[in-house]
Amino acid sequence: MAEAGGGAERVAKQREGGRLTARERIEYLLDDGSFSEVDKLVVHRSSNFGLADKRYPGDGVVVGTGRISGRAVCVFAQDFTVFGGSLAAMHAKKIVKIMDLAERIGCPIIGLNDSGGARIQEGVESLGGYADIFLRNTLLSGVVPQISLVMGPCAGGAVYSPAITDFIVMVRGSSHMFITGPDVIKTVTKEEISKEVLGGAGTHTGISGVAHFEAVDDRDCLDQCKELLSFIPQNNLDPVPLCMSGDVASREDDLLDTLIPPQPNLPYDMKVLIRSVADCGDFLEVQANFAQNMVVGFARLNGRAIGVVANQPLSLAGCLDINASTKAARFVRFCDAFNIPLLTLVDVPGFLPGVQQEHGGIIRHGAKLLYAFAEATVPKVTVITRKAYGGAYDVMASKHIRADVNFAFPSAEIAVMGSEGAVNVIFRKELDAAARSGEEAARREQLVREYREKFANPWEAAELGFIDTVIQPRKTRGLLVEAFTMLATKRQSNPKKKHGNIPL
Repeated sequence: MAEAGGGAERVAKQREGGRLTARERIEYLLDDGSFSEVDKLVVHRSSNFGLADKRYPGDGVVVGTGRISGRAVCVFAQDFTVFGGSLAAMHAKKIVKIMDLAERIGCPIIGLNDSGGARIQEGVESLGGYADIFLRNTLLSGVVPQISLVMGPCAGGAVYSPAITDFIVMVRGSSHMFITGPDVIKTVTKEEISKEVLGGAGTHTGISGVAHFEAVDDRDCLDQCKELLSFIPQNNLDPVPLCMSGDVASREDDLLDTLIPPQPNLPYDMKVLIRSVADCGDFLEVQANFAQNMVVGFARLNGRAIGVVANQPLSLAGCLDINASTKAARFVRFCDAFNIPLLTLVDVPGFLPGVQQEHGGIIRHGAKLLYAFAEATVPKVTVITRKAYGGAYDVMASKHIRADVNFAFPSAEIAVMGSEGAVNVIFRKELDAAARSGEEAARREQLVREYREKFANPWEAAELGFIDTVIQPRKTRGLLVEAFTMLATKRQSNPKKKHGNIPL
């Protein structure tokens, strides 16, 4: 009876459009034969509104332990065929029980969300069940990895459990997340909108930034979860996984010597550099469709996972804005929590100017990224490829906020601002005088050239010790492998305190 879920008719409806049942999802996710179910026969205790005659073994959620690529995980999967996967007291207790076990044994917790929300017939007990889960999401944050696979509806209070977890994967066309649905919005604000546009996978991976990955179907969603797990450790005390690829540690790439355009205003793709230095070019980008002026994700160097944070000159010239800052800050804090070393690739002309950015709190949001990098104690290696201007230079894992090794390409420009802007500020009176005599253009060109010769290179920063080494771009991979190998035994701690007060 437990394995039958809500019955053949409901199971058939669940499978419409390629959706898997809760048990099929778990079977696909875990190694063959590794699933060990707990609380299989648990039923609800309520008799309100006719529930006494509707008792399904399992109460709409399948929970247990298993393995993914041989590594232990705890998992729960809501069963939409039973009460629409709605959460109630016993349903929640099953989830809480497996979360507590994940903490004790130190393994990731994976939640497969597919629920119509709180079971209304149980009233406040349903709400209490959500809060019990939220508490554990919070207490386990930074202790064991938490991954949410949203594979169906997730509405109202239910969205806050995935929101607290580390990563969210959504399925295009079949999963939705929102606080209030289209019907409520239409009633209250008169706006008409579809579920997909309001809270579908495309919306949350590209506009809101709530979700991190978008899958095309259930199996793709589960596959992405497996790939993500391959980069992250079991818990905050274990080392990152080792996965040797056979790639040569000292491999050089001549392409990198010509990657940076000679003209400072021309773009290039920072992902080319990332894939060039990564083992076999393997890079798992996180939030690829959100804040594309910032690239974050996981790669491997000589078999060990690292987190990568990089400005992307192809989008907004790589400027830091509100979304890019919060995207990178949260990723940096995840890596620091789970001892994943950080590689930062810098080509940043500054913070994005504009009234909307200032009124939206770019100061506060930019400070999140500064705080995250400064707080992080994992090994940190920074490479400045081209521009590193103004406060953005400081924020992007500079030597001043405890980066361990700072490299620069010969094309690096480290200055308060670009040459044109600096000349306008420093030589304003002189340029005004030159304008009156008709010599402004020639004088401006000369001053810009002199400023660029002084600051549009890495040598002054290297003389001050802010850059450790100016490197040949083609040798980047080998030098990064050496740096992270040297930093493997790094020990650094922050002042003793309850916790800091990050500018949220």
